Amino acid sequence: MTTQMENTNSITTAIAWCLAWGDERQPKHSLEVLRQMREALNDGKEVPEEVQALVKQAQELHNLEFPDTLEKLKQLPEKYPLLWNSKIGLVYGGATKIKQYVFEESKLPDIRGASGLLDKINLVELPAFFNVIPESTIDNYNAEFPEIKRWLNKNFACKPNLSDALIPELIIYSTGGNILAFCPAGFVDNLANAIEKRYTQRTLTANSCAVGETFRILETSLGLLRDNIAETFWLEKYQKEYQNSIVEAYFGKIDDVSKLEETFRKHKSFNELTTKLAIRFNQRRSGNDSEKRPTRRYPPMFETHPYLRRDEGEKRSAIAQINQLTGKPYLSESVIYKRRIGDRAKTSISETPKWYQHTGLEWEPGIIESWLDKFVDFLQNNSEQRQKYYGTKNDGNKEIKIAQSLTQLGKVSNNYVAYIYADGNNMGGFIQNIRKPEEYQEFSQDVENATKYAVYQALAYNLHPREIKGISEAESKVQNGDLIHPFEIITIGGDDIFLIVPADRALQIAKMIGEQFENILLEKVKISGVKIKGKYKIDKNLLVSNKHHRFAETISEEEQCKLSMSTGVLITAYNTPIYYAEDLTNQLMKSAKKYAKTLKENGYSGGTIDFFTMKSVTMISSNIEDFRKQALTIDNRGAKLKLYSAPYTLPELDKLLKSIRALQKAEFPKSQLYQIRSFLERGKRTASLNYYYFRHRLKKGQDALKADFENIWCQAKTNEGNIAPWMYNLEFKIYETIWREMVDLFDLITFSEIESPQPSHKEIAP
Repeated sequence: MTTQMENTNSITTAIAWCLAWGDERQPKHSLEVLRQMREALNDGKEVPEEVQALVKQAQELHNLEFPDTLEKLKQLPEKYPLLWNSKIGLVYGGATKIKQYVFEESKLPDIRGASGLLDKINLVELPAFFNVIPESTIDNYNAEFPEIKRWLNKNFACKPNLSDALIPELIIYSTGGNILAFCPAGFVDNLANAIEKRYTQRTLTANSCAVGETFRILETSLGLLRDNIAETFWLEKYQKEYQNSIVEAYFGKIDDVSKLEETFRKHKSFNELTTKLAIRFNQRRSGNDSEKRPTRRYPPMFETHPYLRRDEGEKRSAIAQINQLTGKPYLSESVIYKRRIGDRAKTSISETPKWYQHTGLEWEPGIIESWLDKFVDFLQNNSEQRQKYYGTKNDGNKEIKIAQSLTQLGKVSNNYVAYIYADGNNMGGFIQNIRKPEEYQEFSQDVENATKYAVYQALAYNLHPREIKGISEAESKVQNGDLIHPFEIITIGGDDIFLIVPADRALQIAKMIGEQFENILLEKVKISGVKIKGKYKIDKNLLVSNKHHRFAETISEEEQCKLSMSTGVLITAYNTPIYYAEDLTNQLMKSAKKYAKTLKENGYSGGTIDFFTMKSVTMISSNIEDFRKQALTIDNRGAKLKLYSAPYTLPELDKLLKSIRALQKAEFPKSQLYQIRSFLERGKRTASLNYYYFRHRLKKGQDALKADFENIWCQAKTNEGNIAPWMYNLEFKIYETIWREMVDLFDLITFSEIESPQPSHKEIAP
């Protein structure tokens, strides 16, 4: 006998699966019954009678009302005995020290390969443990999928197989280099060990960590509970003891008594389980012992010998000299893996290259679907973005090659490139308000879609394939006259972005990424087939333009998003060491994030960008913050002067770009630009006097400079005086200027005919 059941969400299916499997390795019901139950729950069909009762309780868990008293809490074990007595596994893991692994080598193919390999593990191989086959219009993963299952079952042999116990619905998220997933309670340690082993087996040297724990199924909704449920620290006790120092340390300090219940509910939820796993993750990553599991105290290490040949990075023993590659390099096994992935990423499912055949290794990367492949696929599905990117000179049919080095990327941008590192704001604060695993799942999917499609749009609207010139590398596959994609997507993971783009369009790209990230979450930009499920709009719009932005122009108030991006942009010569450039870009991102936190206190929740133009590698000896304090902040006759204005809000960056464009149109002589910049250090009056003198001598563009620079940025706050090129910050009582940054960017940045294109009203295809 069977009973018709209503459609369920994937988390309810996952709970029902673990309930039906039971707490041991052997399932309580046959695999056939379990699979029938899963299919019925997903399709709204009939559920076998033997699992009807547990499915009903799994569905009731989804709508469980929060017990606001201890008495109501104590009634739940009798009301839902299966949810109280049954256990479920929760596993969290992923790569650690990612930048150390990715940027360990200095060459672009190796960096591309390292990033591609980590993405492959996180986005393809770990989900394959759960029988997920990626949907792709580019490649077919069906042939590779059985091999991953065989590896899993061989390395963690048990009856039944580990792969039989895992289904796609158990995954809560698998993005950003981490995975969070349910599993039957008996397989927690096996799954955590499998995650760590897969990273080591595939990369040799990448660090990873995974932890797992079993919880009562009721705890997935109500947080951690005591074995004797009556002893659980519950709401009434919290209301009495919320000022206790220990309670405050756990729940946070409360200033408004009316928010006591709300604060308690937020903590006593699924969020409390993930917090416990995060703590255990940090403990294991630090080398602490884990009960019943191999220690992680000794990470992968490949020692070398003083008399053996080392690889290019001088870190490990080389195993082969590759005569078929430029420079005939000596490579270690781990670097060969990266180079092999980097080569595969350039040509998708190409044949094994000749240079790799000479290494004697049998390791194969499988299908590598690079971010460039995904971007090109996005263009194929969106005619507007396709036309913007390819333009009129190329319809997308002419072969467009991939840059093989930073030199080639620099050759299409006046020998300068830009590194863009973006990271989400307020992610932790938003997650703290998530109470259910399905909300975690929705949040992860929303942020992933917003991040990915924001990058795609920014690249499509601001770049075109470029013709490369000045290449003298005889062995290179890219030669003079070839068209190349002028960017490199190092990674897009969760809310993290790392790109290398042409210097002349870097700020426009960074600005559009931040804008579109918020627009997608606010559903101002629609993506076909993708539903933004979370609510990200700030209910009360507190944005006041003249309070949060330093320009004088009033902008219309718009809806604010609870989430935004902080971005660091480093513009530098193409031959700047990449590990050094990455470190500086990270500093800029953190500076932008710090600025965003300051502005958030005053009601601005939007994105921020910090950028720096480094025309000489020896320009900074320590870090950017110290350089700005020591070299770009001066005290002139009691007046404190800041010779820079970064970081900027997104609207401020838009006005800065407008000012730079006006400066270019005015055809300001370069010698005068630099002379005014040098006078900034001599004081406010000297710089102003020279600015107005040279501006009045201009033959054209005076009106544009007045409108788009002086009137926007340099209006006096307390009188009608003329203070350009300075602006006065009333809050900090300091004069600052955008002139230095404008001059630094004057020769580097270019503008298209249509700047800052508005999002299309037409839906974007995924």
